[in-house]
Amino acid sequence: MKLRSALLAATVLAAPIAAKAEAVSGLYIGAGAGANFLQNEKVKSVGFPEAGIAQTNLDVRGLTSTKIKTNVGFVGLFSIGYGLGNGLRLEVEGNYRSNKFNGISGGALQGFNRAGGDERKYGGMVNVLYDFDPNVLGLGFFPAAISPYVGVGAGYVWAQHQNVRFSGNPGPVAGFPAGFNELARTNDGRGAFAYQGIVGAAFPIASVPGLAITTEYRFLGMQGERTYNYQYFAPGVSTRARIRFNEEYNHSAMLGVRYAFNAAPPPPPPMAEPAPVREAARTYLVFFDWDRADLTDRARQIIAEAAQATTRVQVTRIEVSGHTDRSGTPRYNQGLSVRRAQNVASELVRLGVPRQAITVQGFGESRPLVQTADGVREPQNRRVEIVLR
Repeated sequence: MKLRSALLAATVLAAPIAAKAEAVSGLYIGAGAGANFLQNEKVKSVGFPEAGIAQTNLDVRGLTSTKIKTNVGFVGLFSIGYGLGNGLRLEVEGNYRSNKFNGISGGALQGFNRAGGDERKYGGMVNVLYDFDPNVLGLGFFPAAISPYVGVGAGYVWAQHQNVRFSGNPGPVAGFPAGFNELARTNDGRGAFAYQGIVGAAFPIASVPGLAITTEYRFLGMQGERTYNYQYFAPGVSTRARIRFNEEYNHSAMLGVRYAFNAAPPPPPPMAEPAPVREAARTYLVFFDWDRADLTDRARQIIAEAAQATTRVQVTRIEVSGHTDRSGTPRYNQGLSVRRAQNVASELVRLGVPRQAITVQGFGESRPLVQTADGVREPQNRRVEIVLR
């Protein structure tokens, strides 16, 4: 029986990638279509009950088994399933296959070498599938975005011989009346238990959560032999014939889609960390021209920056300290440093800084930024320091 072979084939193909499944959870639907290859059907026996000719087993008579050849045909299916969240999936499937007969080979029906019509199969199956996760084994040759799977199924298939006809010029053949040479045709159908093995892979579509493209190979077999009623025509003769075919095997290559309804959306892209907020400076230097205490445009700009900073950082007091270079007398420089500090404080108050938060003091030439000899005019020492505490 081919069911055992199908199960064995699925197991062998799955062995190299046996791993935890990429789980499908909840309800899903799927559909697929592709090419169906029907193995040549073997004629096992022929009988003519109305002519009194019993069912003849062609193999017992030592004749070469007659095979009905077919073209590559079509397969399509639709399925509804449920993922258990652990890799297992259960589904029901409806399928359709069609292959056209194109000839007869073998000697059992010698002379009948032409065939036409279609075999159309309508089936319903119940399948059990398992999705594998190749990442568990670290298979570098198997992309992480691909989810392979295997499965088996069982159900019922109806095989309809649609406008099937055999013709030729056989002449006298053992078991056939002489001159029986014109045409055999039927529109008969038979059903049987069916089984299948499935090997496939799913390619998730990242932009549509739950949607995946699938590619599959399916082996479908119909259990047991099937006997069809045919009508044979010969000059002046029309009689019923019964032709028995062997167990049937189909090989299908398919491309399809699958959609899981409750698939989790992809995680949002990582958010860029916000740039660190630059803390406002707490010390500002306002420079002055030589022997001057009035504010330049640049000085007013720096004072404005300090005033704005008091609104962005916690401030308990604001120290405004005046300084000079060593080009004058210490007494003169002391007074100049105080005037400079007072002018800066007044500008801060004008810009909205509370006067009670400001302390003003002058240090003259006692705290230079740049050490110089007495009498040197150093620009960096002619300054007021604003410190936010």
